[in-house]
Amino acid sequence: MAAGPWRAVLAGLCATLVGIGLARFAYTPLIPALIAEDWFTPSQAAYLGAANLAGYLAGALLARRLARLSSPRRMLRAMMLLATAAFFACAFPLSVPWYTLWRFAAGLAGGALMALAAPAVLPHVPPARQGLASGIIFTGVGIGIAASGTLVPPLLGFGLAVTWHGLGGISLLLTAIAWFGWPSDAAIPAMSEGKAAIHPRTGLALKSLYLEYALVAAGLVPHMVFLVDFIARGLGQGIEAGAWYWVLFGAGAVVGAIASGTVADRIGFAAALRLALVLQVFAVALLTVSTGAVALTVSSIVIGAFVPGIVPLVLGRVHELLPAGESRKAAWSLATAAFAVGQAVAAYGYSFLFARSGGDFALLFILGTATLAVSLAVDLGMSVVARRRAGARPG
Repeated sequence: MAAGPWRAVLAGLCATLVGIGLARFAYTPLIPALIAEDWFTPSQAAYLGAANLAGYLAGALLARRLARLSSPRRMLRAMMLLATAAFFACAFPLSVPWYTLWRFAAGLAGGALMALAAPAVLPHVPPARQGLASGIIFTGVGIGIAASGTLVPPLLGFGLAVTWHGLGGISLLLTAIAWFGWPSDAAIPAMSEGKAAIHPRTGLALKSLYLEYALVAAGLVPHMVFLVDFIARGLGQGIEAGAWYWVLFGAGAVVGAIASGTVADRIGFAAALRLALVLQVFAVALLTVSTGAVALTVSSIVIGAFVPGIVPLVLGRVHELLPAGESRKAAWSLATAAFAVGQAVAAYGYSFLFARSGGDFALLFILGTATLAVSLAVDLGMSVVARRRAGARPG
């Protein structure tokens, strides 16, 4: 029997909460403890964070193929179980390769869940409510971030192993809640590989959008991977202070997707995306000139909001550029892959520079600012090209 649409939306929320909110972001507030307890060196901890983003890339690229091997419903269940298993496996610091494998597996699960959950759910939601449903699904990311910042510090009082087991238990509970919520396999639309023809002008705009999205992903990495460690060790404020700012980061993420969509409904997705880029450049650059409480608070909340908030803006921009359904699917798959590539490349690059620079956090935020500024420049440049082409059209 097919699950009700809002029960399916709840399953989607649980999937993004487990696969992204916890499986990726719960690691960030754990980094200082992993280093303090001598489980790993600072550079090893950074590379392990990058392994998760590499896994996310693999999951995003393989999701549709994996779903065809079995079924979307079964694959969604399997990926939630894989993310859960990774939590329990990380309670045992057997070796760096062991941890790398399981952090990669957690990322793989997260990438697949991000790619499959919303497309499996939204076709079963009434069209007039799909915007709200999408916002609810991606809000799981922010809830997971906020929960990790709230739960990790008290759990660490019982030790790292207990912390990992606790996160695994929460993930297992969420997997159980979602288990029967997914729509039946027969009701999930087949994923066609067909493409409609794309006008060259639209193609250029899409390529620019992919590049912008990849650069945004790279620019967000310093916050996503290093923020808590920067505050806890870099600024010497301790794990609890780092976790507090991570809660603020998560609070921004909770409202980010819905807030971005609301603004885009008022001013259009192109303008909303440009505004988002400006705010991100400002928020990351803020930490290069100030590390006071106000700067840390503003930067954490704003960047936290755009971790999930950038997703509906780019998706909406794809819909503006492509009216054809099948072309939209193909374009969104490419955009998701571009974001994943930007994350993975930046994560390993920043980890390498972090290790070679002796733990220079400021360098990471400077590079993040520059990367986001380039993304804004690409967007502005494409806007100029579009206006010139519009002016050149015969009246």
